[in-house]
Amino acid sequence: MKNLPKEKRDRLILVGLGTLVAVAGLYFGLITVQQKAMLNTAKAKAELEEKFGNGQRLVGNTTTIQKGLESATAKLKSIEATMPSGDMYSWIISTVNAFKENYEVDIPQFNREVPSDIGISAKFPYKAATFILRGSAHYHEFGRFVSDFENTFPYMRIQNVELEPGIASTGATPADSEKLLFKIEVVTPVNVPN
Repeated sequence: MKNLPKEKRDRLILVGLGTLVAVAGLYFGLITVQQKAMLNTAKAKAELEEKFGNGQRLVGNTTTIQKGLESATAKLKSIEATMPSGDMYSWIISTVNAFKENYEVDIPQFNREVPSDIGISAKFPYKAATFILRGSAHYHEFGRFVSDFENTFPYMRIQNVELEPGIASTGATPADSEKLLFKIEVVTPVNVPN
């Protein structure tokens, strides 16, 4: 390059710089754009493969899901069979009296049901019925009764519990004067026919 005249050397340098600029322009203008497009395509492909794999897994689990649905439907039917139907007043009396046989709880007063909405969603297939029960029991026996009742009937709820000390009446034993008077509300879902 020392032997070349200044004019040719300058041209050669300009041609070299022009070539470098052209190559850099091609790299940043075409190659990096293509690389980004390839990365986006690879990401989209990976997402589609993941969705496809999830779909295949769901299709493979169809029998398991169907069995789970059948099991849940059978369980719901068995619970619905124990829900009140027909004469709800006699149903609550017979249900509570049968349940309280193992407890020293006296429940002589049952009020008629008060129907209401459960209010979970607009198309919920059940209504609610609230029964007010009054009675007497010792504190621990009453607590055991309430606990076991809600565990035995998980879809029923005891609410608005009011407790008062028992009043000793003439002829009452000392044990009776230690009893509490209670008032509870039992809320139960009622299956509404379509």
